[in-house]
Amino acid sequence: MTIFNLGSINLDYFYRLPHLVSAGETLAANDFNIALGGKGANQSVALAKAGAEVFHIGAFGQKDALYLQEMQNAGVNLDFVALLAMPSGHAIIMVDDKTGENQIILSPSANYKIEQEQIKKALQKANSSDWALAQNETCLVEPFLSLAKQQGLKICYSAAPFVAEQTAGLLPLTELLIVNEGEAAALSEYIEKDITTLGLPHLIITLGSKGARYRGEQGCFSVAPFKVTAIDTTGAGDTFLGFVLASLSDGQTMQQAMRYASAAAALQITRQGALPAIPSWAEVTSFLQDNS
Repeated sequence: MTIFNLGSINLDYFYRLPHLVSAGETLAANDFNIALGGKGANQSVALAKAGAEVFHIGAFGQKDALYLQEMQNAGVNLDFVALLAMPSGHAIIMVDDKTGENQIILSPSANYKIEQEQIKKALQKANSSDWALAQNETCLVEPFLSLAKQQGLKICYSAAPFVAEQTAGLLPLTELLIVNEGEAAALSEYIEKDITTLGLPHLIITLGSKGARYRGEQGCFSVAPFKVTAIDTTGAGDTFLGFVLASLSDGQTMQQAMRYASAAAALQITRQGALPAIPSWAEVTSFLQDNS
């Protein structure tokens, strides 16, 4: 199976801080670095490192093209990524040195210049056993998922950053919805109904340090987190999603997939950064053996 990911690609500007900034406060950073990121890129790299075949559909600033090498090195196909004469999408990521918690500011830029033709050409390579994946950091999410659905692909939707109206509108298309606890509560409030009662084929709610829970065609259960010391939690949810979807596409059960994903996310947060911190399948397998 192949995953077609309409996803953001950003440059992440990381600032490590003594604590997260309060309103009106000026604070000197302890450290600064730039890395490739974006929810879409993170998820594509996690998918590839977990062994999936993944085609990324997106747009990026031409002057920053060298940063894409990291996605290629991980095994992501970039045939449908457009290089544009405009700024790349970017994120300012502030990380608390003590807790690893973060605050993030996004500038979409090139991520909002993806064209319909890219989507059509990419999905010409798809068949009905494949998955389509999207987040809320690019344009054309609804047209992409609608076309993929028409072609018989299964739909995975990562509803972040959370946009209530868009998320609610895409629920009828979605086989697998992955949201965090806050997004789940916000969506339930918006539609005035508990999303766990909607009858979605597969719903995963991630709970941060408390693990994740599932409700859907494979039952109702929770997956406990692995106990690690967090250095940076940025990208943990993207890593989790990538390993879940890659495992499902490899024929594993949802419970097996979520256990691998939980282990991958645990490993990822013990390292600094988002995309560069995503572990390989071999590393995750070794971690599970050591923590069985």
